[in-house]
Amino acid sequence: MNNKIVAFFALFIMTIGASAQIDRSQPPVAGPEPEISIDKPEEFTLKNGLKVLVVENHKLPRVSYSLRIDNAPVATGKKAGIESLIGSMLGNGTTSISKDEFNEEIDFLGASLNFGISGGFASSLTKYSDRVLELMADAAINPLLTEEEFDKEKTKLLEGLKADAKSADVIAGRVGSALSYGTNHPYGEFVTEETINNVTFGDAVAFYETYFNPNHAYLVVIGDVKYKDVKKQIQKYFKGWSQSVTVNTTVPKPNPNVQYTQINFVDVPDATQSNLSITNNVDLKMSDEDYHAALITNNILGGGGEGYLFKNLREDKGYTYGAYSSLGTNRYGASRFNASAKVRNEVTDSAVIEALKEIKRIRTEPVDAQLLKDAKAKYVGNFVMALERPQTIANYALNIKLNDLPQDFYTTYLQKINDVTIEDIKRVANKYFKEDNLRIIVVGNGAEVLENLEKTGIPIKYFDKYAKATDKPEFEVELPEGVTVKSVLNNYLKAIGVTDNSETLKSVLTKYEATTPMGAVISEEKRLEGKMVQNMFMGGNKVMSMVMTQDGATANQQPLPENMTNDMKANAGLFMELNLVDSESAQITAIESIEGKDAYVVKVSGEVISFMLYYDVETGLKVKEVQTTSMQGQTQSQEALLKDYKEYNGIKFPETRDANMMGQSVVFKLMEVKINEGVTEADFN
Repeated sequence: MNNKIVAFFALFIMTIGASAQIDRSQPPVAGPEPEISIDKPEEFTLKNGLKVLVVENHKLPRVSYSLRIDNAPVATGKKAGIESLIGSMLGNGTTSISKDEFNEEIDFLGASLNFGISGGFASSLTKYSDRVLELMADAAINPLLTEEEFDKEKTKLLEGLKADAKSADVIAGRVGSALSYGTNHPYGEFVTEETINNVTFGDAVAFYETYFNPNHAYLVVIGDVKYKDVKKQIQKYFKGWSQSVTVNTTVPKPNPNVQYTQINFVDVPDATQSNLSITNNVDLKMSDEDYHAALITNNILGGGGEGYLFKNLREDKGYTYGAYSSLGTNRYGASRFNASAKVRNEVTDSAVIEALKEIKRIRTEPVDAQLLKDAKAKYVGNFVMALERPQTIANYALNIKLNDLPQDFYTTYLQKINDVTIEDIKRVANKYFKEDNLRIIVVGNGAEVLENLEKTGIPIKYFDKYAKATDKPEFEVELPEGVTVKSVLNNYLKAIGVTDNSETLKSVLTKYEATTPMGAVISEEKRLEGKMVQNMFMGGNKVMSMVMTQDGATANQQPLPENMTNDMKANAGLFMELNLVDSESAQITAIESIEGKDAYVVKVSGEVISFMLYYDVETGLKVKEVQTTSMQGQTQSQEALLKDYKEYNGIKFPETRDANMMGQSVVFKLMEVKINEGVTEADFN
């Protein structure tokens, strides 16, 4: 043991000595620029038209197969979504192997295999490559397509549409594409419940037979294989794949850019933040001379944490968690420049102005030489690292084929990146970032953001959630005579029994339990007048504890910021509504339908934490609650539907809390209620 200690200290002293000889004041000298060597694939074509590219790579005993069905984009119109339905059915068994047996064998081989309507991918150890290739071919040529599986996938897709119905992100994506490209364009059409219900099982099978064939198919093989062996295997397993009748598709032109910069606003009344998308169409192809300069230009504007947008909107202003931009390429001439961010409602107008300022800046001001150098270095590093992945080599080989690129496109890639100049940045920015022809798509709560957006002086046009032009939304709430915040809250307190038991009610304890993929979760609340403690347990262990008293608030025994503490006081005490009855921070903002029944919407404003509370117009019961926390440019919301009220010692509580936490649905069931017992002052220490 003593010898080990001596050896350790000797090593420590040697390390200190070595470190002392390094001049830390000078940055390390950059190494030589890497030489890019990309293996050129060997090629052959089957009689059925399947084009095969093979790259031998014997570093690891693995092989991958990338199948690409290179059809031109096609619009499916009234049956939009058919491609998703049939694509989800592929790769789950064949006409000779059941779905379970197929998936079990893939797992047994330690392989992976997946399909979509535009192709598939498989990988495995080399020793299993023959069988995996056979399974891949069988799944492509003889997929197990059953009406039962079709109905299951249809149900899942419809449920997904319902879940996304109020998502500002989903709405923004749908409206942005529809306005930019047009709803008749393959990139602009969208899936609805109606279009999915228009699709029959026969339609899905016919779509597969028409579009999933070797007519325009490529298979890229990379890994520890020999070309001659692979050629024999592919000829054996894919020769039975028959061509289909060629469908001549003409890709329509996208909508023209707008004649003047304008805001396209979509009202989502319960949105807790605004989704911004500043966009214009571009015609940029990988084969264009501007391509490499365009990559660097976009990176400087919004490619990451060093971009103009990120530094302004997040680091300087704190409006958002992240602000980014993208500049797409497309060989059919249909792509977009897009700058995007999700921001707090109260800074929506300011975020628009600041984002436009950064777009103007890159168009008019020379970029800093060091920033340009750093952007190039980032691309060089990412490019070199990507070469370690076989899938990257497959994509590069296909890109050269599909985009009519020169054979040395990737071997000269870094040189072309490093040749980009300061003048190139300004020229490309002016060409592709249309400062005077931008759509500023804002999806958010109109009642909270429109007034300030109007003050920007930018013309505003209004659209619904499906990109149809509409009138400016009306925000004044027409309430029945005598209805006020105070009356709504008092009706709730009476409906649950608090009013009739106010003199005897001293404490409340509730416990809810939910089953999640990570195990059982128990949520416990203890309440006294002016005090509250929330505990969360997983696997019997306490993982979170939040305490609120008149002296302040803590989370896991750590003090919370003063502004957050002040906001949380609204939810302390026996019942939140007792605190809000006479509060000026609560107001009725709307009447909305919650699961088919009208509810008054009461908003409780806060600097960091705000609440949206929904009370059934007929029963007075609270049917939904949303808590939104906004800090350091990041916004997070937790919501729950409150159902099945049951009385305990004269007070009613919801038996079920159907919650949405971090995008996951979690159903909590009431397991225990205690009135005037089980709570002591010690619980809040």
